[in-house]
Amino acid sequence: MSHAPTQQPVPFREKQPPPPPPALPTKRGGGDPPPRGPKPKRKRHWFRWILSLLLILLLLPIAAAVYVEQNLNRVDALAGYSGRIGDTPGTNWLLVGSDSRTGLTPEQEQSLATGGEVGSARTDTILLAHLPKSGQPTLVSLPRDSYVSIPGHGKDKLNASFAFGGAPLLVQTVEGATGVHIDHYAEVGFGGFASIVDAVGGIDMCLDQPMKDPLAGVDLPAGCQKLNGTQALGFVRSRATALSDLNRMLNQRKFLSALLKKASSPATLLNPFRVWPLLQGTTKALQVDKGTHVWDLALLGKALAGNPIATTVPVGGFEDVDGSGNVLLWDKTRASQFFEALASDKPIPADLVTTVGN
Repeated sequence: MSHAPTQQPVPFREKQPPPPPPALPTKRGGGDPPPRGPKPKRKRHWFRWILSLLLILLLLPIAAAVYVEQNLNRVDALAGYSGRIGDTPGTNWLLVGSDSRTGLTPEQEQSLATGGEVGSARTDTILLAHLPKSGQPTLVSLPRDSYVSIPGHGKDKLNASFAFGGAPLLVQTVEGATGVHIDHYAEVGFGGFASIVDAVGGIDMCLDQPMKDPLAGVDLPAGCQKLNGTQALGFVRSRATALSDLNRMLNQRKFLSALLKKASSPATLLNPFRVWPLLQGTTKALQVDKGTHVWDLALLGKALAGNPIATTVPVGGFEDVDGSGNVLLWDKTRASQFFEALASDKPIPADLVTTVGN
């Protein structure tokens, strides 16, 4: 038998570690840095931001319309009565500025120069707005001192009908005097008017002559200037001019047009610090008939903010009447032709358009 060879012991030795990698060159050494891997791409969310902005721009007008629709003050202004005039073509609005002090504190009455509570509410402004099916709208001033027949009260000044029976009797009186069917009614009081003007940041107006009227609480120099709510209220109320009520009606029409343009401008509608107070002030100040909705008001504002035909009912003169004082008489023949054109939704003949003071 043979044996395995004798093994010789081998001394144990640890393995040597691998040599370190060469050092990277520094900037001072002038070497090029090693190439870096591609950066991870960041997700861009600009599409989401644009979509969110579009949704906000879309939802804000809807929310505003819903707010106004739900908060409008509605009154029974168009109550039916026996023998009422049938519907006439186009859309007719009766716009009323009342001297109601409802909701005003004594301090506000003093600052607005309202003269305090005077009993039954009266109208300082009566406007008939006719929106035709096609063509240019017409804005007609009905002088408050017009001597007309008031159902159940004989003949008296037009604004007396409002004091006797409020909005329903005023509407009935206007329909009887003009032969025009009233489709919508809107009324604003003293305090509400001033708050709406302040909400839009004031209104720019140009005066040919200075206006100073302590009774209306206004003292304005001639020239172009911005009127705040208190000044604007005095401007549309004052009769301290050469043509008294006729000049006041002209000022009212001019101011209404300027106010609607400012309220519907992008500078107002896109500014939340203006549009929100405007919505609040409008809903608190405005009273409309029960059939009026926010889209009706939008159509009215759009029509009157453009370039409507602004005129006054043809005037025949003035007369002192026992029990009524100095009244304004309409030119019966010309006024009849004037309102026949409106009731038929036809343009008013140019010779019947009165632009006193323009």
